[in-house]
Amino acid sequence: MTKLSVNINKIATLRNARGANNPNVVQVAKDCERFGAEGITVHPRPDERHIRFQDVLDLSEVVQTEFNIEGYPDRRFMDLVKRVKPAQATLVPDPPEAITSSTGWDTITHLTMLQDIVSELHGSGVRVSIFINPEAKYFTPAKETGTDRVELYTEPYAVGFPKNPEAAVAPYVEVANLARELGLGLNAGHDLDLHNLAFLKKSIPFLDEVSIGHALICDALYYGLENTIQMYRRKLENV
Repeated sequence: MTKLSVNINKIATLRNARGANNPNVVQVAKDCERFGAEGITVHPRPDERHIRFQDVLDLSEVVQTEFNIEGYPDRRFMDLVKRVKPAQATLVPDPPEAITSSTGWDTITHLTMLQDIVSELHGSGVRVSIFINPEAKYFTPAKETGTDRVELYTEPYAVGFPKNPEAAVAPYVEVANLARELGLGLNAGHDLDLHNLAFLKKSIPFLDEVSIGHALICDALYYGLENTIQMYRRKLENV
């Protein structure tokens, strides 16, 4: 069964626009879980323009499902993850100025660095996932880092889906099978939505987890948060 982890960064963006505490990020996370989310994802960035580092500490006290902290593994991020000890840390190669994640790791070039980071996080009992492009050459090196899982960067799939779903998903099916052969767990995220999620799940039925934020929060403006989470859950379950 594929778990739905709700990324609540956009909730923090809305809160920060007014500088107070409305909406309350901690309460929204608790409500997402109550509404059926099986995980909560946050991505604190160095400038704290949405999720703040204090939010991560506050959330760690209340999240009852799987807490996933994603980000670039600089020293501040690493110290935070080791302090919180979430269920999972997802490593992304974003530079500080990035608006959103736009590529996966070059696990060939950064193999030694990633090995050190994964080992350090494992020392704190944290499961590790590495954000990765759907290119087969990166998967054996990913396995060599010691990571537990990889997260497929799915923006190219989302872009290609409206025109040709089969062609869009084909490289993902190839690398998903490779990940399975290598013994890597498999997550997916970026630009997944109510239109393309079910087809991805049908094509890769052994996905462990999807992390969805922007589209889900946008849909919640129309359908309500509880109903939207259930709609996404059905896309994962009814295939």
